[in-house]
Amino acid sequence: MRILVTGASGHVGRLVVEGLEGVEVRALSRRIRADLPVGVEGVVGDLSRPESLEGVFEGVDRVYLFPVPDTAERVVDMARAAGVSRVVTLSSDAVTHGFDTDFHLPVERAAEASGLEWTHVRPGEFALNRLWLWGPSIRGRRVVRDPLPEEAWYPVHERDIADVAVASLVGEGHTGRAYTLNGPALVSRREQVAAISEAIGEPVRFEVVDPHTAREDYLAQGGFAADNADFLLGFEDYSGGESDPGGQEVHQAEAVPTSMDAIGRPARTFRQWARDHAADFR
Repeated sequence: MRILVTGASGHVGRLVVEGLEGVEVRALSRRIRADLPVGVEGVVGDLSRPESLEGVFEGVDRVYLFPVPDTAERVVDMARAAGVSRVVTLSSDAVTHGFDTDFHLPVERAAEASGLEWTHVRPGEFALNRLWLWGPSIRGRRVVRDPLPEEAWYPVHERDIADVAVASLVGEGHTGRAYTLNGPALVSRREQVAAISEAIGEPVRFEVVDPHTAREDYLAQGGFAADNADFLLGFEDYSGGESDPGGQEVHQAEAVPTSMDAIGRPARTFRQWARDHAADFR
């Protein structure tokens, strides 16, 4: 069996590559990777440019598909024509809840319309968001400035997402399933900061600021924080429309789907995630 992993340089894709043991793996990235595991074949291509994928699907049985909606139908057609039998998409729980109709959903629909075996992996809030948002201020000043200390959700470890994708690629019983994935426990932002503080062995202060101040901080930070500041702070809804940042939204603990529901493996906690990324915050 040969499996093609697209987006193989991504935070989930690289873990999918690592998790595929005992099968031939072809890892697709937009640039040459020198850090691939021994035995993994690295290829260069861009899902947004299907013409760059000539020969990439040759001899491939199954595909892990990173979401690029504009070309998903064409890419899946190429995979089917080359003899691929199964596709596992990286999607989002925003599809589950009806918020996403124009990004991940078209990729899911392309897979479903192809006639191939398909599985959708729909993670909720990435725990990694905390590294991208809070990493610079924790590394630089051991502080997090945020307007909603008690806002809570179920952040999911990227390794849980990869584990479900791997099981769906190599195992049986996952065809036609859409797996929404969360972390195992409701964790407030204040509790998340405490977990990161414990992981790095140093105090990290939580400073409550108003949404406008937090927005200025994120815009000045650049990168992921700047690109997502308006949405994360409530100035923008999921579709990009203007919104007014509201008050604190406190969620009650509830039963949410995790990797346990998908593959029978307990989901990793936020504390475990913080320990795994302690060096990134130091």
